[in-house]
Amino acid sequence: MAIVVASCSPHDTPTAATPRRPGEVRAGDIPIAHTPPGGYGPSFPAPVLAGCTEPLIAGAPDLRGIWKTLRAERGGQPVPAGAYIWFYVERIEQCGDRIVDMGGGTIADARADGTAANGVHDVSVFDYTTPIHAVASYEDGTFVLRPLIVPAIPLTIGRIKVTRRLDADGRMVWTRPDQDLTVTLERVGSATDGYTRQDGLRPDGGPPPGTPMWRYRLKVLWKILTS
Repeated sequence: MAIVVASCSPHDTPTAATPRRPGEVRAGDIPIAHTPPGGYGPSFPAPVLAGCTEPLIAGAPDLRGIWKTLRAERGGQPVPAGAYIWFYVERIEQCGDRIVDMGGGTIADARADGTAANGVHDVSVFDYTTPIHAVASYEDGTFVLRPLIVPAIPLTIGRIKVTRRLDADGRMVWTRPDQDLTVTLERVGSATDGYTRQDGLRPDGGPPPGTPMWRYRLKVLWKILTS
């Protein structure tokens, strides 16, 4: 399949003082997208950043496109066949320092500037209700999300981070320490393409039914800090 890449290319982003070019649409001109009640379902919503013309900031890995699971390991062992992650598909859009990641029915929309104010403020993929907050940044060619331990206070713990990066073959490697999960995904479409999943599975993992999310988070935090 031929992959179409958006017009943005990795160059320094314009600053607030940079004169606006005729017809230019910057990342900050586009409203932040949020997960609709109950998740967006099996089909991706319309692209958020399709009209943005601002170039990617320097150091941002070009993760734009639709990505589908190629390999998945938990604790260094292959995830059993039939698990939800084998059918997982996500779409990433980028423009300037903005990045929008849609996957599992949720939308994570942030400025990768390392600030709590401009991070992800949305809901958990496990129940589409529990609030999540994370700081987004680009570090050494890697997209990093660090959960905010206390949303009202910009405090993160460096070891707790979700990462996405490109490997030498152009595939995306996604790590989730809360699930001891490493997923390698291949690009199967562009950042403006649509996609509808047919498997009907819901995201797995997270707290067992009836377990409060706060208790699950404390358990995960303790596991990471003591590993």
